[in-house]
Amino acid sequence: MNIRYFGPIDGHDVNNLARVLKEIKDMQGPKLLHIHTTKGKGFGPAEKAATIWHAPGIFDKETGERIVIDTDGLPPLFQDVFGNTLLELAQQNDKIVGVTPAMPSGCSMNILMKAMPDRGFDVGIAEGHAVTFSGGMAKDGLIPFCNIYSSFMQRAYDNVIHDVAIQKLMSFFALTGQELWARTVLPIMVHSILAYMRPHPLNLRWHPPYDEHELRNLMYTAQLPDKGPFVIRYPRGRGVLVDWKSSFEEIQIGKGRKLKDGKDMAVITIGPIGNTARKAITRAEAESKMSIAHYDLRFLKPLDEEMLHEIGKNFCRIVTIEDGVLKGGMGSAILEFMADNRYTPTVRRIGLPDKFVEHGPVKDLHRLCGMDEEGIYKVLVSF
Repeated sequence: MNIRYFGPIDGHDVNNLARVLKEIKDMQGPKLLHIHTTKGKGFGPAEKAATIWHAPGIFDKETGERIVIDTDGLPPLFQDVFGNTLLELAQQNDKIVGVTPAMPSGCSMNILMKAMPDRGFDVGIAEGHAVTFSGGMAKDGLIPFCNIYSSFMQRAYDNVIHDVAIQKLMSFFALTGQELWARTVLPIMVHSILAYMRPHPLNLRWHPPYDEHELRNLMYTAQLPDKGPFVIRYPRGRGVLVDWKSSFEEIQIGKGRKLKDGKDMAVITIGPIGNTARKAITRAEAESKMSIAHYDLRFLKPLDEEMLHEIGKNFCRIVTIEDGVLKGGMGSAILEFMADNRYTPTVRRIGLPDKFVEHGPVKDLHRLCGMDEEGIYKVLVSF
């Protein structure tokens, strides 16, 4: 291949590294420089425990002491619900395996890997390979649960279409992370997860869970016979239920649910932001005397057309709320359905604007985008 190889060299010896780069930069043809570095170099605690210090949370920079918050009585992390439920299902179904691209602790798949080391696969930083590898195992009769950070799923977009969806293979893809991330991740494709999975063929089931019970039931449903490929996205951080370990129930594919009756306005939500909307609806009804119906769409693919017909026939005002970009997202799907079926409601959409939202605490970003309880409440009472 005529690739010239140099190294390995010490990546922390900056002077030598600069010298080598200067020497090889003008050489003709492809070049590969192999550099060795130590993760966390220069900060003792991080050098000793690289995995923990990849995302350590708050800590004292002088002593290296991590400041641990008391979590007693709080709902669990969504990722821990995923990890514990995966192990629980794997103990019941010997076809289940776990796949992740270099994030076993970040998605809590390490729970499965510790209990069943021969049924968990860390494929390294290779999201496309993780998806195709999952498709291959599914083709051979296994049921892979593949967990990928949502911000990196675009690297495997083609793989999902060609290596899983077309063949309708039994695979479950869990995307970790909400549309807005705090502090650490460049907000490039993260915002548009809901939107960019919509164009996939109908073989794909696309469902962001409302809460921890919904996540468990989706995972249970996905491993039942002939369910085809699933994609879900759950947020980083905690859920809303302290008593999260519910018994399993099958979820009917493509069916939404009415969470609350109403007659003056319909609110359609998808995913965990429905919990925020529920609080805003309660406030709006108490202060404005409106009667507001609340629907959880559940599936972005396939849509619950029966439920949407009900909404189209009975409401002239509809508010859609999603934790994702407005362009091409859930609200767009509702507008398309209403137009195609000649319903003419007035629709207000709440979601992320057509721009990259900078880093910050998620609560603050939701407030800036009008997606927090107060922002949703203001839309409801002014609509």
